Amino acid sequence: MKKLTMLSVLAVGAAVLVAAQAPGHSGGFGERGMGPMMAGPWNRTAVTGAPYSAVETREFSQTLPGGNVIQKQEQSKVSRDSEGRVRSESGNNVTIFDPVAGNSTRLDSQKLIAVQSALPPQRTGNHPAHANAAHQRGPAGATFQTEDLGTQTINGLVATGTRVTETIPAGAIGNQQPLVVTRTTWVSTELKVPVQITSSDPRFGTSTMNLTGVTREEPDAALFKVPSGYAVTTGNSWRGRAPTLQQQ
Repeated sequence: MKKLTMLSVLAVGAAVLVAAQAPGHSGGFGERGMGPMMAGPWNRTAVTGAPYSAVETREFSQTLPGGNVIQKQEQSKVSRDSEGRVRSESGNNVTIFDPVAGNSTRLDSQKLIAVQSALPPQRTGNHPAHANAAHQRGPAGATFQTEDLGTQTINGLVATGTRVTETIPAGAIGNQQPLVVTRTTWVSTELKVPVQITSSDPRFGTSTMNLTGVTREEPDAALFKVPSGYAVTTGNSWRGRAPTLQQQ
């Protein structure tokens, strides 16, 4: 049951996940998350003057013993305004991330409720996609190697690439042989968000995130506001856990 639960979490992707550029929402594929919500526009420090709209596609694939394959895909519409506010919409799930006001808002269109939560304190240091490998966390004895991949055009945008390889030694988590986990991230030099992330982990399979269909126009300001008629409540955390609601 625990294994099935883990697979479900990995496949759903960064649901509200998504923060590296931001503080680590871990709802994405793999331990460190996927996509702009985990590694992109959800930075506690606003990226200003670079508005855009795009489609974020997250895919997950895992081959099980016997050849059975699990494959899942999820798409989100992502928009960021010139002030650095971000809106992500996937089906009926809408999250508005506002580093200017210092909060994140999740909209429940069925109950007409807006759950508003304070963001965690701002972190200092480099963008997580380029973080020093020594700062990565893993099982005891795990080693990390970071490789600079230079600059390429990815999904139509100029991006810089980094590959982090984690090696988990034999016996660290009960494994008979070493495990090698890789994560490759391409970050747009203009937008300061990942346009592609690929993660391969022998325990959980392969996951990818691609940001495509990017347009650079200013999004409608209404996208970043709570719609009229919604009751605003306060949550005890902006992350994926169910919040304690307090009617305002």
